[in-house]
Amino acid sequence: MKPNASDASEAAPDASEAFLADCRARLAFDLLSHTWNPVLIWVLRHGPLRPGELRARIGGISPKVLTETLRRLEFNGLVTRIAYDESPPRVEYELTALGRTLLAPIDAFGAWAFEHGDEVMAAQERMGG
Repeated sequence: MKPNASDASEAAPDASEAFLADCRARLAFDLLSHTWNPVLIWVLRHGPLRPGELRARIGGISPKVLTETLRRLEFNGLVTRIAYDESPPRVEYELTALGRTLLAPIDAFGAWAFEHGDEVMAAQERMGG
């Protein structure tokens, strides 16, 4: 529901603005909720890298999960795959202009985690987690 000029104070959305599967806000949250998406985007911020270089810079990611994540990022237009016609074949991955637009939000989340991570972990411990 869009407020009209006489009702600008109305802030509650109607059911059509709920966080549906095709909601743009939910799309953004889904992109950042995959564990490895923001990690790969952040690692690629300085330029293209080969899969082996990505694995070396990211601890704990398997080749299979790396491939799946790169494909997902490519599908969403955030990463581009560059294949070189060489022998042996060489492939690099690079952020697209769209992918670069996520660097600031990822940086903000990282800054938040650095500032508040101890508080979150303390709350988890209090709850027995």
